[in-house]
Formats: sequence, C-alpha cells, structure tokens
Amino acid sequence: MDDQRRAYLCGGLAVLVWSTVATAFKIALRTLDPLQLLLLADAVSILALLAVLAARGRLGLLRAMSRREKLLCCGLGLLNPFLYYVVLFQAYALLPAQEAQPLNYTWAVTLSLLAVPLLGQRLRPRDLAAILVSYAGVVVISCRGDLTGLRFSNPQGVALALGSTLLWALYWIGNTRLKADPVAALLLNFLAAFPCILAATLAFSALPPLGWAGLLAGAYVGLFEMGLTFVLWLSAMRLAARTPSGTARVANLIFLSPFLSLVFIHFLLGEAIRALTLAGLVCIIAGNALQQTGKQTK
Repeated sequence: MDDQRRAYLCGGLAVLVWSTVATAFKIALRTLDPLQLLLLADAVSILALLAVLAARGRLGLLRAMSRREKLLCCGLGLLNPFLYYVVLFQAYALLPAQEAQPLNYTWAVTLSLLAVPLLGQRLRPRDLAAILVSYAGVVVISCRGDLTGLRFSNPQGVALALGSTLLWALYWIGNTRLKADPVAALLLNFLAAFPCILAATLAFSALPPLGWAGLLAGAYVGLFEMGLTFVLWLSAMRLAARTPSGTARVANLIFLSPFLSLVFIHFLLGEAIRALTLAGLVCIIAGNALQQTGKQTK
C-alpha cells in the first residue's frame, strides 16, 4: 500500500472515530457530570499517549524538551484539556448533540479572528466572507428557525459552545510557539491538567462512580476524542505530506465528520435531525471550506 492510500486509511479512520464522539459525550453525560467525565478521560489519555511514545521508543523526547517548552506545554494544558473540555462538556449537557456539535465546528473561523490581534495576521475578503457564512449557520441552528425574533433556544448552552471554540483557538495559537514533538507536547498538556481537573472535581463535584457505564464512557472519550485519534490523524498528515497535494486532499476529509456525526446522533441518541440543523451545518462547513480553499490556493 502506497503512502497516499495509507494516509487516506488513517485519515478516514480518524474522521470516522471523531464522528462518534458527540454521541459518546451525550451518553457519558447521562451517568457522569462534565468534571467527572473529564477526569476519567484525561487519565485514560495520559496512559494512551505514554503507551504510544513508549511503543515508538520516543519517551526520551520528554526529557529532550527545553525548560521553556515544558513550561509552555504545562500552561497550554490549562486551556486544553482543562478549561476547553469543562466548557465543551457543559455545553453538551445543556444542548442537543445536533446543536452543540455544529457550533463547535466554528473554531476555525474563531482562530482567524484571534490571529489578527495575537499573530498580526490580516483578514482577507475571503476570510470575512467565511466568517459571515459560518456565523449565519450558528444563528440558524441556535434560533431553531426563529430568525425574526433571534431568540436563542438555550443562550447559556450556545454561549458555552461558542466559548469552547475561543479556548480551542487560543490553544492552537499557543502551539504555534512550540517546536516539540506534538505527541510529547500533548502528553505534557494532559499531565499538567490532571491535578487541576482533580482539584476542580473534588471541589465542585465528586470522584466518578465506579460503575462500568461511567468508566467505559470516560475511557472511550479519552482514547478516541483526546488521545489515539489525534495520533492517527497526525500519521495521516505525515504520510500525505510525502505526495504532491496529498496533505490538502487528506485534510478535506475532516469536512465529512460533522455530517457523519449527525447519522450517529440520530440512530444512537434518537434525536430527530431538524432540517434547520442541516442548513446551519452546511453554512458552517461552507465557511470553513471557503477559508481553507483560499489558503490552499495561496
């Protein structure tokens, strides 16, 4: 199997798994609160990433990182996974999955907006058009069709879902300052966040119940949302980079994820997918695609 086919295989598997996580969040939140879910998921992610580095013989990368990079990774761990997932899981607790999931996909346009003051970048006309199209989709989904009165169905849930995109964008802007191995850096993020998550859980919640449902839910989220799927996607991008235009083609697979996710949400959660959800999601993905196409063309 050549590199491009292996890249498509790894990328396709990553997209398929990520398409299940919105459903997994809702199922997990039936037995766990957001902090309990995050505590379990973070612990599982740490073990998974340690296993990946050990299997590749790359644990030494942790020691090889400079003190500055280690401190930056620890600081970024407060953004992701700590604050980001606390906010995101709370959004999922308040909103139907078919609303929380598309709103979270606006992080790319949020990143464009933050890159202006934080990275000194300029917004092109294409970027502005992408932002307008994406946030039009946000309004359609959040108002559930009441576009004249602009009444949000759950203002707190919508604010949290959009707030999570702000935290995610800040995290990735912070990562632009890192030159360390991304898997090793991610492991440090999760290690640094664990004491904070544990302290918050003990202060505002309680330790997760020792039931199979909660433990399996936390393990699934930790493995397939936070840990191993990231490694799989990273492998796909590295393989794709070896062929002309391969990275762009594999990266476009990610646009399939939110639509596949609605299939799982409908059949596993039993949510009736509204036509307006699809319309809003199309706007959000169209905005993301418009923005990405412009970058690839440039």
